Amino acid sequence: MSEVWRCGVSGLGVGEQHALAYRQDARCRLTSLLDVDPAKLRDVSSRFPGAATFNAWENLLDYDQLDILSIASPENVHSDQIVSALEKGWHVFAEKPLCQTREELRAVRRSIEANKKLLLTNLVLRAAPAFKELRRRIADGELGQVYAFDGDYLYGRLAKITEGWRGQIPFYSVMQGGGVHLIDLMHWCIGEKPASVQTHGNKVCTAGTLFRYHDMQSATFLFPSGLLGRITANFGSVVRHQHVVRVFGTKATFISDEAGPRLITGRDGNARPLAEFPALPSGKGALLPEFLDLLGKKPSDWKDAMDSHLATMSMCLASDDSARAGGELVEIAYE
Repeated sequence: MSEVWRCGVSGLGVGEQHALAYRQDARCRLTSLLDVDPAKLRDVSSRFPGAATFNAWENLLDYDQLDILSIASPENVHSDQIVSALEKGWHVFAEKPLCQTREELRAVRRSIEANKKLLLTNLVLRAAPAFKELRRRIADGELGQVYAFDGDYLYGRLAKITEGWRGQIPFYSVMQGGGVHLIDLMHWCIGEKPASVQTHGNKVCTAGTLFRYHDMQSATFLFPSGLLGRITANFGSVVRHQHVVRVFGTKATFISDEAGPRLITGRDGNARPLAEFPALPSGKGALLPEFLDLLGKKPSDWKDAMDSHLATMSMCLASDDSARAGGELVEIAYE
């Protein structure tokens, strides 16, 4: 391990926030930036002087001044870039989703095992104080037995799928691209993995546009304990971008929406606001310090975290399988 980690970023949309997080962490030195758009590359690199710049993935692979790579490229190239980076001996912090197919997920798993490197996804809601607190309270039994988890991913940015790259790649899944955050939050907070899923979708809000896929999906996950998880990925919603979470237990209910996070402990409707726990992380790079903390531990300590992130991807893939089958119940295979 280097005394200071040499870090790079592939994809400079949201990836710029990764670069900023690396620059602000004393354990890191930002050494490289990649984007296929020359204008984007010039613009972002001007704010990070000293970093080498690349406009092609193949050129970055020849670079030898990297220990960690953030991958924030379009989703259809994530798995190829992840596998190639791991084979180069780099640790990887990737934007969601890790991949788009089950075969790609298997290839990612094989590459992790062969190269003994750390790979995590930027499932950034794990860094939000409100959801960290929710997880703690569930573990402490404050909500009693949790029997339902509802999560709504309300995108509220229709133009990004009707006009941007999401509608131009060979396949795009709103569950992989957005609902993944709520699926991950669900099983991370509950501490249990679902066994099966049933998902339906429609394409109403993007009718008449070039976007070819479902813009709305609703998934019901069944857990071995009997808990029900209901997750929606609603990309055409006429609201500002937000996440709505409702967790129902036998002793208390947790709700987080535009009114803020709060805990309800009685059926009289009285709620205790949790205003000291924001429901959003500090930024898109908020999980990077935890990634670096884990990287500083022994490789044997990485397994549970990596398995948790890979499990989230298995849940998304099963949900997509169900949606393609018209809502058929699908058993979740954890790759």
